[in-house]
Amino acid sequence: MGTPTRRELLGFAGASAAGAAVVGWPGSLAMAAGPGAIKPYKLPDLPYEYGALEPALDERTLRIHHDKHHAGYVNGLNATLEKLEAARKSGDFAAIQALSRALAFHGSGHLLHTLYFANLAAEVSKPGGALRPAIERQFGSLETLCAQLSAASEKVAGSGWGMMAYEPMGKRLLVLQIEKHENQMICGAIPLLVIDVWEHAYYLKYQNRRTDYIKAIVKHINWDVVTQRYEAACKAPD
Repeated sequence: MGTPTRRELLGFAGASAAGAAVVGWPGSLAMAAGPGAIKPYKLPDLPYEYGALEPALDERTLRIHHDKHHAGYVNGLNATLEKLEAARKSGDFAAIQALSRALAFHGSGHLLHTLYFANLAAEVSKPGGALRPAIERQFGSLETLCAQLSAASEKVAGSGWGMMAYEPMGKRLLVLQIEKHENQMICGAIPLLVIDVWEHAYYLKYQNRRTDYIKAIVKHINWDVVTQRYEAACKAPD
C-alpha cells in the first residue's frame, strides 16, 4: 500500500474529526468519479466476517452495529448533503444551523465507525514501526497508553468514543474523549485508534458493563493498522 496523499489523509470528517486516514480500508468514504463529480458516501463491507471477533463482540451485535447503525450515519450524511445542495440552489439557508449540525454528526459518525471497524482484528498484535517508540516517549509504555485510553473511553458522559490521535502541530500523540461523534475533538488532530462506547456497540452482550466491553475490545486492536495510520500521518506534508 502506498503512502496516502495529503488529500486522502485528511478525507472527510465533518466539522470535528477532520484528518483520519482510513488505512487498510481504501475507498470506504466517498467514491470519487473525477474532478467535480463526487458520488454519494457508501457503507463499506466489514474487513472480516461478522463472527470473527467472538467472544469479545458477538455476531448479532456486529451485524446490527454495522448494517443498521453505521448505515444510518451514511444515509444521514448523504441526505444532509442533498439538503445543502438544495439550499444552495434555492438560496434559502433558513435551516443552515440544523444542517450544519447534521453534517458534523453524520459525517463524523460515518468516519469514526469506518475507523473503528478497520482498527479491530481477531489476531493479537503489537504496535510496530515508528509508533512503538512514539508511544513509549509519550506515555512511558503501551500498558500506560491502554490504561489512559480505557479510562477515557469508560468515562465518556453518555455516548461517544475513546480516541488516540496524532496532533501534527505539536507532533504528539493525544488521548481524547469524544462525546457523541464530534464534541471535544481538537481541530486538526488525526484519529489513529478509536473505541466506540455508544451503547449500541456493546449492550446486547455486556448490558451496562461498559468496562468489561472495553477490556475485551482493547485485546482486539489491530495495531498493524494503527501503526500504518500513524506513519502515514507523520509523512503527510504540511
